Amino acid sequence: MGLKGKLIASMEMKCGEGSFFDIFHTSTHQVPNICPKNIVHFEIHEGEIVKTGSIVSWKYNEVIAGQEMYMKQLIETVDPHKKLIKWKVIEGDLLELYNYCNFTTSCERQWTTWTIEYEKKTEDTPEPLLHLGLLLAMTMDIENHLLKK
Repeated sequence: MGLKGKLIASMEMKCGEGSFFDIFHTSTHQVPNICPKNIVHFEIHEGEIVKTGSIVSWKYNEVIAGQEMYMKQLIETVDPHKKLIKWKVIEGDLLELYNYCNFTTSCERQWTTWTIEYEKKTEDTPEPLLHLGLLLAMTMDIENHLLKK
């Protein structure tokens, strides 16, 4: 069994590709208000909200135990035409288990896709399925928020 992996999940969205992308591109600071069960805090450390080169951090609740976790990310890519954002974890709880962990969100037509690319530190380290579940729960919360508008 390999140490490197990639998890991909796509969800059909009724709210439209642009709306979901815009939440992460221009209104990321609203995510804790939209998803208070899962996302505790969002902060910008360097740069502007979700632009290439920005550094941001999240405090979030781990799905099963409900333990608060922390992650700092470098925004590697923002492509408004492809509605894609790539986030590289540079600090936090995930790096205790993984040598690297990158998240990508992309939107195409009615589909929103999350990709997690990672390398486990040991064979015994679990795949980041709990984090994928958190992303999908957050996606559903954001969709519900957008549909209420």
